[in-house]
Amino acid sequence: MKIGQLDLGKHPLLLAPMEDVTDPSFRTLCKEFGADMMYTEFVSADALLRKVNRSIRKMHIGEEERPVGIQLYGKNVETMIEAARMAEAAKPELIDLNFGCPVKKIATKGSGAGLLLDIPKLLSITKAVIDTVKLPVTVKTRLGWDSDNYVIEELAEQLQDIGVSALTIHGRTREQMYNGEADWTLIGKVKNNPRMHIPIIGNGDITGPEKAEQYLKRYGVDALMIGRPSIGRPWIFREIKHYLNTGEILPAPSVFEQSEMLKELVKRSVAMIGERRGILHARRHLATSFKNLPDFRALKIKLLQDKTEAGTINVLSEIGQKYTS
Repeated sequence: MKIGQLDLGKHPLLLAPMEDVTDPSFRTLCKEFGADMMYTEFVSADALLRKVNRSIRKMHIGEEERPVGIQLYGKNVETMIEAARMAEAAKPELIDLNFGCPVKKIATKGSGAGLLLDIPKLLSITKAVIDTVKLPVTVKTRLGWDSDNYVIEELAEQLQDIGVSALTIHGRTREQMYNGEADWTLIGKVKNNPRMHIPIIGNGDITGPEKAEQYLKRYGVDALMIGRPSIGRPWIFREIKHYLNTGEILPAPSVFEQSEMLKELVKRSVAMIGERRGILHARRHLATSFKNLPDFRALKIKLLQDKTEAGTINVLSEIGQKYTS
């Protein structure tokens, strides 16, 4: 699959942009486990123009994690143009436009999935960014605002016609948020539309290797984007790739192996953004790990309450040792 001149190979696996998740520490770990393309956390165009340090820091890209796309969101054409220039200066491989975020404070204010209620404006922003930067511009969006307003089939053609280099579709409406099961039927229709020639990337509920293969075959998409199932489980990329290449299911990492991987994530997060923020950032992953372990509640509370790198590492070591068979 190619996005512009960027060749990602056959059926690449992409790490979805996720706020408070896809920072450089997690991206590099996912890269080591086989992810083919990374995306930054959501970057607010308004915040960039106000020179908000946190938003500027989100655009930092390490050479070891490339290729990386910077994802922008905003509702104003001129603001998005200036933000795209700033993003291009950070030298990502591409710029992705977020027209899919369902979070109330974003969508109800006219950004993210909110632009699915104003398709002309969505297209104006996209065309303006394409005309401004030299990098490939891609879009991530949803099926529509709600089940009475599916727009993705027509929107996909419109986006392609104005020059978008690839389109990622999450198989839910904004109204669904992340509830229920993702519906890939319309994703498949977009991909199999004879007018469409840009890469179509499917997103939503890719929870493991067998489902990844099933959806690739059933819907014919060019690539898979994996979001929430990777939280606390960066090795999902290795599991899927191994299965696609061999047809074999890799054994799940042992509790000890998981604890060692999460130690590495904590260390990288602290090294990159400091102890307090690094620990807080890592907790999103720690909270979803070690599911179904017996008598785990006390250790989980201890793990999620510790505020120091050394303390968190020690609790992870304790977990690894306790549950090693």
